[in-house]
Amino acid sequence: MGQQSWMLVRMATIFFVTNQTLALSDIFEEGKSDKEILDNLLKATRYDKRLLPPVRESLTVNVSVLLLSLASPDESSLKYEVEFLLQQQWYDPRLKYSNQSQYDYLNAIHHHSDIWIPDTYFIMHGDFKDPIIPMHFSLRIYRNGSVNYLMRRHLILSCQGSLNIFPFDDPTCTFSMESISYEMTAIKYVWKNDEDVLRKSPSLMTLNAYLINNSTLVCPIKSSWRGNYSCLMVELIFTRDRAFYFTTVFIPGIILVTSSFITFWLEWNAVPARVMIGVTTMLNFFTTSNGFRSTLPVVSNLTAMNVWDGVCMCFIYASLLEFVCVNYVGRKRPLHNIVYRPAENILTQLQALVIKPQVSFLQVRKKEPPHPIRVAKTIDVIARITFPTAFAIFLIFFFYHYKSFTNITHED
Repeated sequence: MGQQSWMLVRMATIFFVTNQTLALSDIFEEGKSDKEILDNLLKATRYDKRLLPPVRESLTVNVSVLLLSLASPDESSLKYEVEFLLQQQWYDPRLKYSNQSQYDYLNAIHHHSDIWIPDTYFIMHGDFKDPIIPMHFSLRIYRNGSVNYLMRRHLILSCQGSLNIFPFDDPTCTFSMESISYEMTAIKYVWKNDEDVLRKSPSLMTLNAYLINNSTLVCPIKSSWRGNYSCLMVELIFTRDRAFYFTTVFIPGIILVTSSFITFWLEWNAVPARVMIGVTTMLNFFTTSNGFRSTLPVVSNLTAMNVWDGVCMCFIYASLLEFVCVNYVGRKRPLHNIVYRPAENILTQLQALVIKPQVSFLQVRKKEPPHPIRVAKTIDVIARITFPTAFAIFLIFFFYHYKSFTNITHED
């Protein structure tokens, strides 16, 4: 009886294995759907999603990123929104299927909860854009067991920028990806095809985000919060729309400052005209400056915009003070009741200095003190030269200095 029982068990086992082999051969024939093939591949008796794919060395996950859109709330912000497709590829020998199938790959989008997937974690300064759960675009399984997992991510990054040189700064945004639970000995992340820059979608959309450079790196050990985990980093460098700031801040500021210099060419006693020009330019500059600065982030140290506003306001205020000084001097009572002769302007005096001997000219000057009106006109003539020259020097120094500062920051 014992031998007969053993023979029956053996025959039953052979019958079961034969049926399973026929079933496996049948399931991969033409006409079978993705669902039928995947249901067979993912049976609990042959596949456990809790286990890493059985490979000899650490599992290699190839990663690539495709940029879809870049946006920023406004021009002066250090927050940037990045939307991209994250593609991960790895090899799982348990998911190989027969070549008798008509499919080059299986669409496993509805089986993603049943398949082992890398637990990729994002290290970043920022937050996820709602909805927090990403949309899974595709999950494909190829005949050789290669798995292609593609998903969309939308991140809000808090970037690093030198606001003290705003708007000449170039904010830098970074985010990293690593496994949250598997160390480097188990999973290794690599950039697909060793790509050193991100791929961009042909329909890449941007809003207040001007990307000038990007790079894909392996996380430096000094910046990795866990050194024994494989980590990849993305670096995005943005710039400001300089044309916007020149047209809305710098050029209007230059126009207002140079407009205040017009008073130097008016008569010293043209009080209504000179007062109107001085006060109007000052009020206009205050209005445009305050309206723009209300949108800027608050910074405790001295910024480029502080320097610009302060120096421009000083020039406008100095031109107003120059008018007050000229009007005060011109209205003073002349010494010894000297009569002002308009023909003897400053040009006539300079010609006399060249034609006549210097000694005789000094003797005339000693005998006849300059009339206050002549002094007032002389101040205006000097201001016509010194004010525009000083402002031009400031403009050259300002733009050259902060441009050089930007270049130094990039090199660092």
